[in-house]
Amino acid sequence: MRITVHRAAVADLDPTVLYRILRLRVDVFVVEQRCAYPELDGRDLEPDAILFWCVDGDGEILATARLLRDDRPDGDWEYRVGRVCTAPTARGTGLAGRLLDRILAEIGDRPSVLDAQSHLTGLYAGRGYVADGPEFLEDDIPHTPMRRAVRG
Repeated sequence: MRITVHRAAVADLDPTVLYRILRLRVDVFVVEQRCAYPELDGRDLEPDAILFWCVDGDGEILATARLLRDDRPDGDWEYRVGRVCTAPTARGTGLAGRLLDRILAEIGDRPSVLDAQSHLTGLYAGRGYVADGPEFLEDDIPHTPMRRAVRG
């Protein structure tokens, strides 16, 4: 399967591509996982937000993720990785890992955080993330806060 990884700010996206990315997120997080919450939370529109997505040779979007900047109480900031999802037909093919690798290449040595669905912590741990707090429930799904510290 020929896959390409793309990245862009929402303002730079073709409306059809944006629609397909958001549709995949809603299909996975709201419909499949039965989580009634505002998937369109406004953070995609932040000036520093970047969307990443994988496309197959037919132009179908099979996986996506979002990278944000979060301000910290000490006045500094860190990256937040989120909305990582893969279409059911493409799971187990390594696409989420490819997206994460692309995101980490962009992040470099800057610290980053995420809230992993707990059954996926191994995916993130393999890329340098460690648990950073107790497991919690979000929409009845166990999540684990994770952090990737500055390397150096």
